[in-house]
Amino acid sequence: MAADFAEATTENFLGRGGRAHGVLARVRGEMDVALHGVSLSVGGLEPLNEQYLTELAALARQIEPLSISDHLCFGTFGGHYAHDLWPLPYTEEALEHVVQRVERVQARLGRQLLLENVSSYVEYRASTLSEWEFLAEVAERADAGILLDVNNVFVSARNHGFSPTAYLDGLPARRVQQMHLAGHSEAAGFLLDDHGSHVTSEVWQLFEHALARFGALPTIIEWDERVPGLAELEAEAELARAVARHGTSRAVQR
Repeated sequence: MAADFAEATTENFLGRGGRAHGVLARVRGEMDVALHGVSLSVGGLEPLNEQYLTELAALARQIEPLSISDHLCFGTFGGHYAHDLWPLPYTEEALEHVVQRVERVQARLGRQLLLENVSSYVEYRASTLSEWEFLAEVAERADAGILLDVNNVFVSARNHGFSPTAYLDGLPARRVQQMHLAGHSEAAGFLLDDHGSHVTSEVWQLFEHALARFGALPTIIEWDERVPGLAELEAEAELARAVARHGTSRAVQR
């Protein structure tokens, strides 16, 4: 089964040549490639990493990616990278800060940035907006796109007690351009976005709602832990195609 497109973790290919770039170039010669970053820290307080942006812009010119995306979060503090995706306080002050930074990133790249919603396990008392209101406002004010992670919506909704369908219904449909699916696990009463299992039936049902709201969009199933054999991964991808074709999660059969 041929893949529809590939997603590459941006940081694995910045400022590097050799075999890594050779593999990326070969894949790009056969299909579209989306660049998906994890360290932009667009919500952080430190200045944006100019070297990172320079190398990202150069990589984009080289491979002409389907899209460039990163996470609506912060992952830097005190000059250090946390190697994690921390949620933001959803306030007007944070909103203005993030919009300005997204606009600067897009100006450097000369193209739109897609922002992915993260899974979260804490909330801020200072927040005055819901997460989906914050994401929608950032996308609209900065003229950015949204990479909607359906599993992250479900995980955060269960952890914090909000409606996952209300989240989807609160996003501007024209801003959502790609989607992610993944599996999750449970520990100490929380759901954890661990990308280590099959997509659950509840997330397939939420994906169905997303398809009705946003249409069939380029979708990746993330599986990073306890990775099974290729045949099982291909079967999971075919399930996503079936749900998209039929518009219902009843197409999912194991």
